[in-house]
Order: sequence, then C-alpha cells, then structure tokens
Amino acid sequence: MTKKAEEGEDGVVIKDGKEPQLTDLPGIGPAVAAKLEAAGIYDLMSLAVMSPASLANTAGVGEAVARKAIQASRKMLDLGFVDGIEFAKKREDIENITTGSKNMDNLLGGRGVETKSLTEAYGAFGSGKTQLGLTLAVRVQLPPENGGANGKCVFIDTEGTFRPSRIKQIAEGLGANSEKVLKNIFVARAFNSDHQILLLDKISEMIKNGEPIKLMIIDSLTAHFRAEFTGRGELADRQHKLNKYLHSLISLAEKHNLAVYVTNQVMANPAMMFGDPTVAVGGNIVGHASTYRLYLRRGKQGSRVAKLIDSPNLPDNECVFFVTEKGVIDGDE
Repeated sequence: MTKKAEEGEDGVVIKDGKEPQLTDLPGIGPAVAAKLEAAGIYDLMSLAVMSPASLANTAGVGEAVARKAIQASRKMLDLGFVDGIEFAKKREDIENITTGSKNMDNLLGGRGVETKSLTEAYGAFGSGKTQLGLTLAVRVQLPPENGGANGKCVFIDTEGTFRPSRIKQIAEGLGANSEKVLKNIFVARAFNSDHQILLLDKISEMIKNGEPIKLMIIDSLTAHFRAEFTGRGELADRQHKLNKYLHSLISLAEKHNLAVYVTNQVMANPAMMFGDPTVAVGGNIVGHASTYRLYLRRGKQGSRVAKLIDSPNLPDNECVFFVTEKGVIDGDE
C-alpha cells in the first residue's frame, strides 16, 4: 500500500499494519459492506474490477459514490501499468499441480497445470477428461516437492460424475490416507446454469474463511448451458451468459492464485468431410477464455492421447497417457 493511501487520500482511512477492508473505502459503511458480501464481494480486488453502474446497483449507492470507491480501491491496489520485470516478479507466486503423467506435464510446460490460469480438456466420452480432473483433485493436496500445492479442491459437478470411491482408489494408489484426501475435496452438484454461476460466490466466501483452496474443477463446463439454450435463436444469449461466467472464473483464478480445470463436451462438425470432425462446444468464446486447451481422445491398446491445441507460450504437441487405478499415469509405469 502506498504512503498516500495510508494518509487518507480520496477519503481512504487505513489503520497501520492492517489489511484494507471494504469499510476503509469512502462511501462504504458496514451496511453497504454487508450488501456487497451478500453478493459475493469480499475484498478490494473484487470491488476494484467492477463498473460504477454495477457497484451502484449491487450496493444501493449513487454512481458518484460507487466511482469514488472504485478509484480509491484501484489506487490502494496499484492496478496501473507495470514494466515487464515487475510483471515477471508477480508471476513468481504461480504454483503447479502435476497431472500424474510426466508426458502430460511436459506438454503443459514441464510442471503440470498452473495456478492463475484456466485449463480446458475436451473430448468424446471415455477420453479421460473426468479421470484427469479426479487425479488433479488428489494430487493438489501433495506437497510442492511431490508436484502438489498443499491445497484443497472444489469440484463443481454438473453431470453427476463425481465418485468418492474413485477418489479413494487414486489416493490409495499414491499411498495417501484416502479419508483425509476425500475430506479435502469440497463437492457441489450444480443443477442448472444459474446454480453453477452462483457457486462461484460460495468459493470466494470459503477462501475468505481460511480454506486453502488451490484447485477448482468444473465437470463439465457447458452441459447446462447446452441443455438450457437450444436452437440458433438462443445461441447469442447462451454465449453471452457463458462468456460472463468464464470471465468470472478467470478473475477468481487470478485473485486467489488457484488453478481452474474444466472439462468440455464435444459435437461433430457435419461440414467436415475429411479428418477428425470433433469440435468443442462453446465455440470461440470458450476457446479464447482457456489459457491451455487440451483435446483428449482414445489411442491404441487402451491408451489415451492428449493434444495441446492452444497455449500462450507453448508449441502445439501431443502425448500418450493411460488411465489406471492410480489415476492418470505414463505408459512405462
């Protein structure tokens, strides 16, 4: 925090040595802060990225008050430009979670799935999407030297695919306490797209209450959106709602330094005469939002193939992995 902010610039009042709270902002009293927390806004970062109109509507204050509070929070958080060296330092706190397969870890840059990013895996049924998610849910709990992040996992289940028995099987395969592993995974069954969206607020609340969540899994991302918005007439509404949801996911990952892993359904492109007709549901909206995009498919002799379709810093490549009692592993294991 800057010295100016401590001295009370723009009406900000900060007590020495204390983390700034919503009530430290001008125009945000305890009653307004309670309204914001009820809407899932618990910290300055959540408020700083809002628009004045959105904050005014949520908090029940005027737009002038909302604008002043947003400006004050941005100054306190120093949300301006930084040079490349400073930005590189900010990325030093990124953690990685191993997939269990060295081949796939290398495909993703060498250390697996990273925090502050959204990793999407799409493919036909039986391609290993859910199994990769369940493996990550167990391995995130490992210490960093073993490829984990010493964290807990949140699993949003939209298709009824979460199986505690499978988690126990993977944990026992790694020599871990299966009951303890299962206790560190928080599962919520989302019954429609609105419920799926509202669960994000609950995750922020859990982190605020001290839960060391380092991984969020959504299996699958598009199932409810696909079922609820049918036909071309509703396509624009579906994509708009999905786009807002994806931006909320990315914001959550950045703000709390956690990894987001989502599975996605596929469909066949009837216009494709030659080659693989499989395409991911969600179109360019999902494609642009994903930091790392994997296409999973069945391979020969019980293997699975993961192909890196998109990444900001890695070349397109593919690797072979297997799904066993231990979860996702390499063939030589």
